[in-house]
This record gives sequence, C-alpha cells and structure tokens, in this order.
Amino acid sequence: MPVEIVRVQPGTVMEFVRSAEREALKTFYDFSVIWHEQTHDFAAMDGEQMVGVAQIHVAASLANVHRVIVLPQRRGAGIGRALLRSAADVANYYNCHKMTALVPHRSAAQKFFERCDYREEAILPQHTFKLDMAAMRKFLL
Repeated sequence: MPVEIVRVQPGTVMEFVRSAEREALKTFYDFSVIWHEQTHDFAAMDGEQMVGVAQIHVAASLANVHRVIVLPQRRGAGIGRALLRSAADVANYYNCHKMTALVPHRSAAQKFFERCDYREEAILPQHTFKLDMAAMRKFLL
C-alpha cells in the first residue's frame, strides 16, 4: 500500500517528533545526542518603556540570534550591543560555542553585527525574499 503525504495542523506532529527524534538525531550526527532547545528573550527597558528586544534560540551548543530590535530613535546608544552581550552571557552559561545570525548581505544589520565582533561566515544567495543573506558568527568561550 503506498504512503500518502498529507498536510496537518500545526503541532500535530510533535508527539511523533518527541518519540522519534533522539534516534533520528543519533543517525544524522553519527553519535548520541542529548538535544535541549530553549528560547531566551531580553528586553531593554527605560523605566516602564521597552526600547529594544533580542531573542536567541539555543540548541546543540549553538545560540542563534532570531532578532534584535531597537526603537529607531534609540539606535546608536549601545542598546543593541548590550542586548547581544546579555544574550552571549546566557549562551555561555549553556556552553554554546558560538552565536549566529542571518542578515541581509552588505546591510546596516550586517555592519551592526560586525561592530559587535561577529564575522561573515557564508553568503546564502537569494535566500530570503530573494536577497543574498550573510550568515554571521561570533565564537564564544
């Protein structure tokens, strides 16, 4: 009997993932993997006002920067850099060996990450919205 491929509602596959993922990762990486995923959020507060945020996702000794957003009128004051430092402290706590971010190539975002000691690791041609994206990295520890 042929297997039928169907679309399912979000979250439907998670029970299967939880039961099969450890063996799948062991095969994929060719060693036993203990996989813990976490998301950590950071906020820059000026009194009661949130003026910036950052979010990282930690998995497999890697911290991926999902977003850094600072209000336009507050940019240039070191808030984004401070958010990334706080994120790096958490990444170090969880023994991450590097932090990564994906940004449009040759953009203001790439220049910001470079000023925060991230380096271009790769260029992904026409990756997001058909834009070339720069994979940025900063080694930790």
